[in-house]
Amino acid sequence: MKILVIGAGAREHALLKGLSADPVRPELHVAPGNAGMAGTATIHDVPVTDAGGLVTLAREVAADLVVIGPEAPLVAGVADELRAEGFAVFGPSAKAARLEGSKAFAKDVMAAAGVRTARARQLAPGAEAEIESALDEFGPTWVVKDDGLAGGKGVVVTPDRAVARAHAEEVLAAGNPVLFESFLAGPEVSLFCLVDGETVVPLLPAQDHKRAYDHDKGPNTGGMGAYCPLPWLPEDGVQRIVDEVCRPVAAEMVRRGEPYSGLLYAGLAWGPEGPAVVEFNARFGDPETQAVLSLLKTPLAGLLDAVARGKLAEHPALEWEDGAAVTVVLAAEDYPAGPRKGDAISGLPEDTADAYVLHAGTAAGSADAGSGAEAGAGSAAGAEAGAGSAAPEFVSAGGRVLSVVGKGADLAEARERAYSLLEGIELNGSFYRHDIGAAALEGRISL
Repeated sequence: MKILVIGAGAREHALLKGLSADPVRPELHVAPGNAGMAGTATIHDVPVTDAGGLVTLAREVAADLVVIGPEAPLVAGVADELRAEGFAVFGPSAKAARLEGSKAFAKDVMAAAGVRTARARQLAPGAEAEIESALDEFGPTWVVKDDGLAGGKGVVVTPDRAVARAHAEEVLAAGNPVLFESFLAGPEVSLFCLVDGETVVPLLPAQDHKRAYDHDKGPNTGGMGAYCPLPWLPEDGVQRIVDEVCRPVAAEMVRRGEPYSGLLYAGLAWGPEGPAVVEFNARFGDPETQAVLSLLKTPLAGLLDAVARGKLAEHPALEWEDGAAVTVVLAAEDYPAGPRKGDAISGLPEDTADAYVLHAGTAAGSADAGSGAEAGAGSAAGAEAGAGSAAPEFVSAGGRVLSVVGKGADLAEARERAYSLLEGIELNGSFYRHDIGAAALEGRISL
């Protein structure tokens, strides 16, 4: 079996790791990939939204299955182009991917399906004069969203009216609609569901940590870490989300003639009445995927292939390892505003079954890594990479550089393994959160 994975981050590295462990031992390819994936898959330098290039690549490698990781190619219709050429594709059509690509579309689908979500008001570009009335309508905690793709960083949740106003103005100035929403109280849940028409199969529930710094301080990011499963979620919590959210949405998409095929990610808040949708994503989430897939015992290749070929209903029930998993993101200096790139990464450990590193924003090292303007003159990395020193194996090339995964019999052991591995990694100016999963471990999350 030959599988082409599209994407370049730690989510795609986690997918490749899971696929490589499959008993069918598939031949793996990735586009565009990153330097850390070289030992697992053949890397091809094709951009994720180059539909023509990806179709050509899929032909060249004779792909039996194409797995699309990020949202941008899905919204751009890459899955449609590949399917039109006869390839089995894991990932929804462009029309179905509007559940992520347009928050207004998702609201319309949820309204038709009777799914609980936040009350919302959309302003189109040119409606700047309506911002004040929208601020009056919502609050005292304002939720202001870019109604489009923003890599998890287009949302501001704030008690500060001025901050909310500034974000709305910024979104409209960029030519995008802005969405004002009522604030949903309660702890957040990420639930991934495999969807094939009206067949819905949930994976383990997880919780993401969006803010940059400990104790949920700092700006929103693409995600700084995650853990699964959720010890505080009610025993029937996953089934309620499937029954009250995911199945109704899948059925509504079928009713509209736009059936969903792929991974539907429901981001929810669990309030007094149960789950309510914060947002949908049309693909595996990052960093939750890194934790969730680490506990999956069911062979991944056959599972994704069953979805792609419309045979999910025939697939056996999923099997999971006991215990818990935690992933912690190592981020570059100044992430998410303007992450520094080109610094040497050292201290990368040997992977074990229970603790390992997944690459996201990395590139192959070079002799002058860390010494250029991007890395900052006089940096420690620059000194290490100076004259006479060996080139580093990897350098930073993005905001979220690495994801470190730890597994254990319980959340405490999983956290200990992840952080023990992370502490030995050196990247000048980098940072990570120290509290991934801590609130759940200490019993500070309740419903």
